Amino acid sequence: MYNFDVERPGTVADAAAAMGREDAQALGGGQTLIPTLKQRLASPSVLVSLTGISEMAGVCTTDDGQVAIGGATTHGAVARDAAALYPGLAGLASHIGDPAVRNRGTIGGSLANNDPSACYPAAALGSGATIITNKRSIAADDYFQGMFTTALEESEIITEVRFPVPEVSDYQKFVQPASRFALVGVFVAKYAAGVRVAVTGASNDGVFRWSEAEAALSSDFSADAVKGLSLSGDDMISDLHGTGAYRAHLVGVMTGRAVTSAA
Repeated sequence: MYNFDVERPGTVADAAAAMGREDAQALGGGQTLIPTLKQRLASPSVLVSLTGISEMAGVCTTDDGQVAIGGATTHGAVARDAAALYPGLAGLASHIGDPAVRNRGTIGGSLANNDPSACYPAAALGSGATIITNKRSIAADDYFQGMFTTALEESEIITEVRFPVPEVSDYQKFVQPASRFALVGVFVAKYAAGVRVAVTGASNDGVFRWSEAEAALSSDFSADAVKGLSLSGDDMISDLHGTGAYRAHLVGVMTGRAVTSAA
């Protein structure tokens, strides 16, 4: 590690002001950022801790029936407090990492880093969520722009995420045993307007929607509907944990399991 300053603002306005400092970096639970700093893949001079901002924590419902989750809400709190409101999302949160990770990591931090193997990006994209910052609202379809890349601008902070609640949903992931990240994870959500399927952990471009599966499942919401579908492994991540072809195969398997569990 190296020397850096830490600021602990108490409001979103104070946090935004602190983020205006040169080389400032927002700090949620630190589950992704701290390892990044240790490996010297990032070297901010100021860390702005967001975990003490009470207005950015908690789970509630909006007037139009969406589930609103503060950006500083931990995975454990989502698993507990969203269980009755959005079971599929709560189930996803309950299987992130281990208890220590779930009690420190935050939904805002996960979405801001957009790790290609993180679980929340699949939930946000699969739900058609809206990411709300201190400056604007961003549709999930516009927010994710590639591996570790988002639409966030400098000094922009995720204050809240709003999820439209589906009729049924489920998340299934094939866990990489050492890191407990998703080697492949699939979030399936069935709405009156159709089905959304979002895949994490597999593509070199980060989280993505599987449009062919969405079309098939919108006509027939069953695991049989995706059995004949396949993805190319050419654009998939290939590493010591699995080839691109293996990940492409897992996408189909996890999608089928998610549909079966949801239905």
